[in-house]
Amino acid sequence: MTTCYEPNIDIDRIVALDVHVHVERDDHDHYALDDELLDASAKYFRSDDNRTPTVEQLAEYYRARNMAAVIFTVDATTGLGHPGLSSEEIASMAAKHNDVLIPFGSVDPHAPDAVERVARLVTEYGVRGFKFHPSLQAFEPNDKTFYPLYQTLEELGVIGLFHTGQTGIGGGLPGGRGIKLRYSDPMLLDDIAADFPALQIIMAHPSVPWVDSAISISTHKANVHIDLSGWSPKYFPPQLVRQASTLLKHKVLFGSDYPLLNPDRWMAAFDKLEIKDEVRPLIMKENAVKLLRLRLSSDPIPRVKPVTRPRRWR
Repeated sequence: MTTCYEPNIDIDRIVALDVHVHVERDDHDHYALDDELLDASAKYFRSDDNRTPTVEQLAEYYRARNMAAVIFTVDATTGLGHPGLSSEEIASMAAKHNDVLIPFGSVDPHAPDAVERVARLVTEYGVRGFKFHPSLQAFEPNDKTFYPLYQTLEELGVIGLFHTGQTGIGGGLPGGRGIKLRYSDPMLLDDIAADFPALQIIMAHPSVPWVDSAISISTHKANVHIDLSGWSPKYFPPQLVRQASTLLKHKVLFGSDYPLLNPDRWMAAFDKLEIKDEVRPLIMKENAVKLLRLRLSSDPIPRVKPVTRPRRWR
């Protein structure tokens, strides 16, 4: 019998909520990436922890730090020619550790049953959002072929988290192993945000080299947010630091990209940034708590009803 996830996180106890954590190995020793990509990414990020922790190990890791984490895999079966991990299994495992873990799902956008899997993962397994990595999954996110996916997310009230900008996966390999960076231009997400105003979107990472586009979109679209994962804060573009502390203080979220970049390293570097004291808790926890609706009574995120008129994209 399927166990449907329900969060049981003591919000007042945790010190931070990491919205960007990868599951890259299951309990059957199956990996989300092949050996060449795993080795290249570890070298690129200079990973100094267990490169492929299981869900159980992730729970222990974040529990020891009094933190909670959003966990997910990336199903890039078509794009990488390598079978993905089971989001169903990840969600079921997260339900056993619902004091620290929040599951997002992932579906291969090219799979004929992608829309049906999205609906099942939400209604039967309780996932709170979906991770997309356009470069690894080899798709242009604003291609209207994939709009039924976003319509389903919007109708179910779950979050779309999209990789943007540079990726370390394939970094340093000939041709980057065929992985195309242009699919992760955040400007492609502007179309989705405009056409699905009730869909809450997180643009993952500082979006280098398109950081100004990401800032523009998140400023213009009420339903778009930025997570700060994948880069040490000491390398953040100065305009992103400035806006995170001012104009976008309610739109920016802490994310590490663990196990590629561990939260201890990230937080140590973040402490040295010129961020206003009153903004730090918003970025580290409160913005994510509100976006994930873990405190319904103080939820400031506008819940826009899905558009019922005929879609412009149809």
